[in-house]
Amino acid sequence: MSAKLAILGGEKAVQMTYPAWPVHDEREVEAVTAVIRSGNWGGYPYPGPRTRAFLEKFLEFQGGQHAIMAANGTVTMEIALRAAGIGWGDEVIVPAYTFQATATAPMAAGAIPVIVDIDPQNYCLDPQAVEAAITPRTRAIIPVHVGSLMADMDALMEIAERHNLVVIEDCAHVHGMQWQGQGAGTLGHFGSFSLQSSKILTAGEGGVLICKTQELADAAASIVNCGRPPSEHGEVTVLGANFRSSELHAALAAVQLERLPTQTATREAAVSYMDEALSEIPGVRVLRPDPRITRRSVFQYIFAIEPAVWGVDHGAICAALEAEGLDAGIGYPPMHRYELFQPQQSRLPVPTAHPERFHFAEMDFPVATYAHEQEAVWLGEAVFRAGKAGVDQAVVAIRKVYEQRDALAEAVRGR
Repeated sequence: MSAKLAILGGEKAVQMTYPAWPVHDEREVEAVTAVIRSGNWGGYPYPGPRTRAFLEKFLEFQGGQHAIMAANGTVTMEIALRAAGIGWGDEVIVPAYTFQATATAPMAAGAIPVIVDIDPQNYCLDPQAVEAAITPRTRAIIPVHVGSLMADMDALMEIAERHNLVVIEDCAHVHGMQWQGQGAGTLGHFGSFSLQSSKILTAGEGGVLICKTQELADAAASIVNCGRPPSEHGEVTVLGANFRSSELHAALAAVQLERLPTQTATREAAVSYMDEALSEIPGVRVLRPDPRITRRSVFQYIFAIEPAVWGVDHGAICAALEAEGLDAGIGYPPMHRYELFQPQQSRLPVPTAHPERFHFAEMDFPVATYAHEQEAVWLGEAVFRAGKAGVDQAVVAIRKVYEQRDALAEAVRGR
């Protein structure tokens, strides 16, 4: 294709309209209407009947035996840390390439986020970097499964077992993903899932925390429910808060969950097709899924460009792809350069008591930094929900930008 780039005044390569998100119809309207008519809208008494029913169905799909629902997928990570007894001065290892919530959750629990680099093959937490960061104060690891890939859970669980560490899987991107037949979020001690508006299982807001044992689930539920014990006749043993989600959110999530298996299968087939199609474009490095991933879900799809081949900044490439009709972006900044992660601006005690742990100018995460500054391109999930046709359109756009890379580079230089 030699047509002029859309960003330079040409026609868009993508001729189809990708499907909107979230998908909804009268089933959501009926579910929410039923909650309103019931008069039981909120989250108390906890858990409400719709919350309980949703969690049962979620566990049937994702795996695991115990789960709680909370206000969002950020607070679920804080709840997990507190339920595991992790708090003041403890260290929690987190990846440098993730949404800021992964690092703020330990701070909210009183712990210190210890940021480490990622694996260039999957942009997930690097087990070797984790091993190197462990100290006598380390209590937990929060691996983040990014985009459509998973961290090496075998290696991370081996490290955790050897050092007696708690593992909290950040599964905000991977509802439906499986590792060797086992659902993401069930391999560690906890699995934290977001139901925020953009996520592939959404209730607008909300979060689910899968817990390895009944004891951990009871502790988490008490923290969510203002410290109340799981049994109304039990003794209050934890300091809790109102982190409850509502029956309205549970009703929405339950209907969305009905669609998720089919959506997951559609995206999984399309993402495998995308891997092969992109591998034929020069200067593109496909982030191949680990063969131990036995069911793949897609929130975002990430591939890497080779700057020396393209000769133009990947931010300009993403802008060009946007103009061609693709939802494209460069992804997360590394955590030490992330404008949303500003611990020094908080009044939480951790940055004040441990300022040396937040000297970002002295930190170096070369893989995460290179991903953000040079090579990562993120595509939205709608491409894959549109099936083979959606992928074909995306590949045409990416190839067009590649073939017109010199014109794009010249336009960037002339700005």
